[in-house]
Amino acid sequence: MGIPLENTTLYTLQFADDQVVLAGDKEDLKYMTHKLKETYKKWGLDMNLNKTKYLYIGETHNNLKLDKDSEIEFCQEYKYLGVIFDTSRIDNKEIRSRVIQARKCIACLNGILWNKDIRKERKLNIYNALIKSTLLYGFETWRLTENNKRQVEATEMDALRRSSRISRKERIRNVTIRQQIGLEEPFIKEIEQNQLTWYGHVQRMAEGRLPKIALKWMPKQKRAQGRPKKNWMEGIRKAMNKRNLNEGQWEDRKQWSLGVGQRRTTF
Repeated sequence: MGIPLENTTLYTLQFADDQVVLAGDKEDLKYMTHKLKETYKKWGLDMNLNKTKYLYIGETHNNLKLDKDSEIEFCQEYKYLGVIFDTSRIDNKEIRSRVIQARKCIACLNGILWNKDIRKERKLNIYNALIKSTLLYGFETWRLTENNKRQVEATEMDALRRSSRISRKERIRNVTIRQQIGLEEPFIKEIEQNQLTWYGHVQRMAEGRLPKIALKWMPKQKRAQGRPKKNWMEGIRKAMNKRNLNEGQWEDRKQWSLGVGQRRTTF
């Protein structure tokens, strides 16, 4: 039952009145969900089966039938705490969703961004508060593949070009546009810095903390044929190598922050 993580087992995740049940296979999940439903009933609570979904990572399955009167619908993707989880084992769909939402935000603000009577400083505040925060929600756990980087950078530059009233037809370099609007670094560098900051934070946790255990956990299953997908840790190691950061340096919080190049920013 549950997902074994080193010396502990992860059965459930809870946030407010939402609950996620985790299991290694369908039969275990069926048993755990059935018991959970019975326990809720004893407490005078009901499980809303219309809102409850069943997601199997890596494969497509039929609905999860609890008994003759109730079953839980199988879904290809599910949004939990604002983040999309799907059957693919990767986060491309979540990042693509963030890009789409940010571009919708840019479209809604188009008149403001192109307005010549609004100062660039004010436009930058709007950009940080609405566009950037929408695009980068949950980015600490993103896998920075080349395709993901291109999507994020293209969205960033779309907003900055409009704010600077510069069309793509003018063929002005991205670096020049960032300098004109007062931005020193591109999104990708900021994402790397914040991911390294989060990584150092988790590594400083006590050994028994769940985030640290989950970070080190490796699924016990055969990998599919072909080139393995780029994972989050590969991106972290690459970002560490760029900054000449070594294992264990995260123990000194101040030195780690200096090495990462993290600066306090306000959205």
